[in-house]
Amino acid sequence: MDEEPDLEPKEIVKLDASQAGKIYLLPNLFTAGNLFFGFLAIKNCIQASHLMMTGDGNPNALFRQAVLFILGGMLCDGLDGRVARLGGRESLFGKEFDSIADIVTFGIAPALMVLFLILNPEQNEEYYTKAGFFIAFVYLLCAGVRLARFNVITHPAVRSDKLEKAEGDFLGLPVPAAAGMIATIVLVLTKHDALRDYALVLPVLMLLISYLMISNVRYPSFKKIDWQTQIRFTTFVGLLVFGGLAFFTREYALVLGFLAYLFYGLGRHLLRLKRISAKRSKSAKQV
Repeated sequence: MDEEPDLEPKEIVKLDASQAGKIYLLPNLFTAGNLFFGFLAIKNCIQASHLMMTGDGNPNALFRQAVLFILGGMLCDGLDGRVARLGGRESLFGKEFDSIADIVTFGIAPALMVLFLILNPEQNEEYYTKAGFFIAFVYLLCAGVRLARFNVITHPAVRSDKLEKAEGDFLGLPVPAAAGMIATIVLVLTKHDALRDYALVLPVLMLLISYLMISNVRYPSFKKIDWQTQIRFTTFVGLLVFGGLAFFTREYALVLGFLAYLFYGLGRHLLRLKRISAKRSKSAKQV
């Protein structure tokens, strides 16, 4: 006789609120710095938009400053988690605070930057303006969903098979990388007016980035890199050469670096799907 199914509700593991809500000084200072840089970037985007309407100044300088603020937010975002892990001071409060800061710096700020600089709703046709607002909102929406999903699958009380299979990689394009991609392209566009004719490619790229953020494409997290990490001599020399090129080329190297990261994860994902498809075809033929 079959055993009766267990109808008793599973015990819910409750986390201690005092532990989960602890505010550790150093990690959260970096998170606050990230939020502050995001606020400054948004302020600059709004001021630049006003200058574009009135023609009283150079909005490109303000947009370039906004890009630097976003990159500064990326630096703070990379340090807050690393400092927390090194000191064993990770908390649920810190994770939630980090997500709030990220949606401001890497969600709202880049969306406003593209909306005001490229799509310029005050000087374009109505349908163009509506399309611009829609694309900017899609990016912001996907950034918010990406951050919410990350908090859910990395929650201590949640077991995620997808996260275990990711083997330490990010599931979906990280929001800071998405913002960095957009910001560095804007940095190049504001420096060379001749390239502004190609600026309409950026909203299309935003849609691709938006999809990649909520996809299951795996991206390297670099969280395992620490003082004990060892690399090959050729890799070390390659990193030094890239660092030298980045110093002399600056914004171009940043754009190429973010593009390489974006398409590396996408290309690796497509190759993985191709291998899986080949294995399934081989197994089907054997049967």
